[in-house]
Amino acid sequence: MDKKPQIQDSRYDALVKQISELVALSKQKAMHAVNSALVEMNWNIGKYIVEFEQNGNARAEYGAKLIPQLSRDLTLLLGNGYSKSNLANMRLLYLRFPIFQAVLGKLSWTQLLEIIPIDNELERNFYTIEAINRNWSYRQIHEQKTRGLFYQLATSKEACDILSLSNNGLQITQPKDVVKDTYFFDFLSLKTPDYSEGDLEDALIKHMEDFLLELGKGFAFIGRQYRLTIDNDDYYADLVFYHVILKCYVIIDLKRGKVKHEDIGQMNMYLGYFAMDKNTEGDNPPIGIILAADKNDVMVQYATYGMDANLFVAKYQLYLPEINELKRLVQAELDRLNNKTE
Repeated sequence: MDKKPQIQDSRYDALVKQISELVALSKQKAMHAVNSALVEMNWNIGKYIVEFEQNGNARAEYGAKLIPQLSRDLTLLLGNGYSKSNLANMRLLYLRFPIFQAVLGKLSWTQLLEIIPIDNELERNFYTIEAINRNWSYRQIHEQKTRGLFYQLATSKEACDILSLSNNGLQITQPKDVVKDTYFFDFLSLKTPDYSEGDLEDALIKHMEDFLLELGKGFAFIGRQYRLTIDNDDYYADLVFYHVILKCYVIIDLKRGKVKHEDIGQMNMYLGYFAMDKNTEGDNPPIGIILAADKNDVMVQYATYGMDANLFVAKYQLYLPEINELKRLVQAELDRLNNKTE
């Protein structure tokens, strides 16, 4: 049987692509509309439950019986989706967000299930905003909560900045906004003390998705062992990224032990190379981050004196910090602000 002739035309290929993109976009919009309607419906169900409880002596009269009985009756009437835990979460959604906000429609029900159990309002607001801004999945929200991202960021800030972090999320407007005091690589399998810098680099490349999550929003990976040829000598930057928000290269060097003054000098040279040889029109000055297992703050202060302000030295740890201790430090700073304003 003769095959039907195929259309060989670049305009036809463009037509296929155009239709495919339209269908994908339409499906995405439809899913978003369905999700938004589901979240609003669950919020309203939670509202009805709370209003019923608050009507007269309903809560005292029915107490713990309300949710189980409501679950049974709604399941018989409407089918699945009205388990005791689901109804309890709908109720909690309304209590956490008593006014239906537009931001709720930007999150899926599964994402909200990770956010609404958070008791601390500042922390809850932070994860709500960051989940939207960084397009986190419910799994990523869970991971960042477990790792205490809000408290990691908040411990290095003043009280007013902690409030801003909660209300606005992590704002990136200048190089220092993308650098943390300490990076936590608990997602790696480097548990022994005898790993090399190469082992650390290999592990970070293998867990790039987790590494990018730890670095924060805006990082796009360019390459590893990036060669820089200067006066016929070759140098190799461990990891190179491009920050799409700040529009600049970010060079990261990994140090197994304590950072040394020559490491800082080398990074400064890397910054000069990228600024003069790699930057193109529209690129901002590059950022250099030396990640070391340990650092001497006084030595770093002396060694970076008069150098590029975009050169940073930070620590990394292979284990998570004690979250309760971070919470205590953040609360102490907030208490200090409250006492100051009284």
